[in-house]
Amino acid sequence: MYRLEEETEADWWEVEALYDLCFAPGRTALSSYRLRDGVATVAALCLILRDEDGTLAAAIRYWPAEVGGEDVLLLGPVAVHPTRQGEGLGALLINESLAEARRLGWERVMLVGDAPYYSRFGFRKLSGVEMPPPTNPDRVLGLALKKGAWDAVAGPVTKANSGTLP
Repeated sequence: MYRLEEETEADWWEVEALYDLCFAPGRTALSSYRLRDGVATVAALCLILRDEDGTLAAAIRYWPAEVGGEDVLLLGPVAVHPTRQGEGLGALLINESLAEARRLGWERVMLVGDAPYYSRFGFRKLSGVEMPPPTNPDRVLGLALKKGAWDAVAGPVTKANSGTLP
């Protein structure tokens, strides 16, 4: 049994420790982190799962960004504690947060990740969307939360303006 909760400020360092455990030590040097630096998360979409003992099992975060002047959600990172992998917790966080993003009026989501994993949630390779280097363009994926939301959206991915919301 897990409790799904919105991440709070008090959870921040525990979530950071989970990301450190699950990802390479140089994770913060990735181009997606440059888009997040100094930008507030979309708090309503940053979720955690805790087990019955209160232990953090999984987390997901989102940040606002822009592509060609259009608002986008930047999904990631999503992490599941190594002892909890294979239980579907990552999929639960992704599905719940995407449903909430739709409800909140967001139209499009993007991430840098593995297409075989994220395709089951509807993510597809984005053509014409340029992440800052070094990013493999085949790993730049997007999902339209509203029909046609990615149509004609192209250009470099940039930091969101302060306070950007749908």
